[in-house]
Amino acid sequence: QVQLVESGGGLVQAGGSLRLSCAGSGRAFSTYAMGWFRQAPGKEREFVVSISWSAATYYADSVKGRFTVSRDSAKNTVYLQMNSLKPEDTAVYYCAATYGRTWPMTPDYWGQGTQVTVSS
Repeated sequence: QVQLVESGGGLVQAGGSLRLSCAGSGRAFSTYAMGWFRQAPGKEREFVVSISWSAATYYADSVKGRFTVSRDSAKNTVYLQMNSLKPEDTAVYYCAATYGRTWPMTPDYWGQGTQVTVSS
């Protein structure tokens, strides 16, 4: 069993930055592929980024060049640095983990989500 706890969401103006964290617990956490998904009001949950145990990364086209994912296996934590934020980035952001492929990612575990709101 893996438990994921996100933090770092909030309200920011367009063009600003936020850093999300996802702290994980459970057996062999460092061997999981990790990812971030987001869900805006009235829309389906969508893939944002994923990172393998060896730090290979995959990004959605909408965030390439603006978002950066990283992981610290010693701390069982994954980070999402979000720069140049846009109002369309407003969503609940979910951390996810999987035993399976990093891309395309089908999560086995989800965090509870953290709200990110970008004002124009």
